[in-house]
Amino acid sequence: MADIDMTAYGLTGQLAALASAEAAAVGRVLAQDRGSYRVVSSSGERTAEVSGRFLYGAEDVGDYPAVGDFVWLREEEGFAMIRGILPRRSAFVRRAAGALCVRQVVAANIDTAFICMALNSDFNLRRLERYLAVTWDSGAVPVVVLTKADLCENMAQRLSEVACVAAGAEVVTVSAVETDGLRALAPYLRPGKTVALLGSSGVGKSTIINRLLGEERLQTGGLRDDGRGRHTTTRRELFLLEHGGMVIDTPGMRELGLWDVDEGLEQSFADIEALAASCRFGDCSHGSEPGCAVRAAVESGSLARERLQSYQKLCAESRYAADTESYLAEKKEKFKRIAKINRSARRK
Repeated sequence: MADIDMTAYGLTGQLAALASAEAAAVGRVLAQDRGSYRVVSSSGERTAEVSGRFLYGAEDVGDYPAVGDFVWLREEEGFAMIRGILPRRSAFVRRAAGALCVRQVVAANIDTAFICMALNSDFNLRRLERYLAVTWDSGAVPVVVLTKADLCENMAQRLSEVACVAAGAEVVTVSAVETDGLRALAPYLRPGKTVALLGSSGVGKSTIINRLLGEERLQTGGLRDDGRGRHTTTRRELFLLEHGGMVIDTPGMRELGLWDVDEGLEQSFADIEALAASCRFGDCSHGSEPGCAVRAAVESGSLARERLQSYQKLCAESRYAADTESYLAEKKEKFKRIAKINRSARRK
């Protein structure tokens, strides 16, 4: 039987103690494929499914295990049953693609999130603002990774543009075609720490992970005719690096819907929040109200109009998600009360 040191996979003494109190083995989710999972524990890797009791107690898919989660297991030969999830220290959450009222945990227990954006035709500051807001809200530390530096002809301008929207986050440039092109990532890849690579399709996330692993483990695609990378990753997966540390590869997200990220917006748009403190009215919407310090900054040119518009759009989206979550919670509580009344009636 394997004897795997789970501290290499980020297991802390506190989490181990929680699992011990439950008299259960503890594992970490490495990958998810439809209704099954691949988990690793001190006894090795195996396929796992969630228990019926777990499914019954889950309120929505956001409560299901995600890649990076530490879970309680009942282990059998070559198989395991997931009985519960240990407390998450961070979780990258979005509104599920194509759904208005469903939250999805993309990855959990992340220490650092590499927000990858290519320096060619994929470059998009508004998308970067969205990723930064979600990452700050997740509890992980964002690092903006500008990929395909070898294809960029105006590096100084690009860096200046990113600096205007990524305050508080470190920014690094990488090139997978150069011998030392990934050296800037080394400080974040430490033993026991988990890094998730996030970004749209084709920005080079799988290529970076292959370089870090030292082998072509993941399929990669070349450039399309429009200069954009090809989508290759189809599932989220956690890899243990030989020199320590872990990386999570994620599929490119064509849609990153926000799910109540007020704290992340405050951090990501700290410049606008600081200006708003000087507005005449505390509830200023930065529209037509008199004495608006934010609008004055736009008119003076010290704040880009596009950045304000992005902030307003993301705030509205976050408020909608918060209202939806509150509505769903009230609705679930109502049905719970009805079910309780029905059960009491049947007993009489």
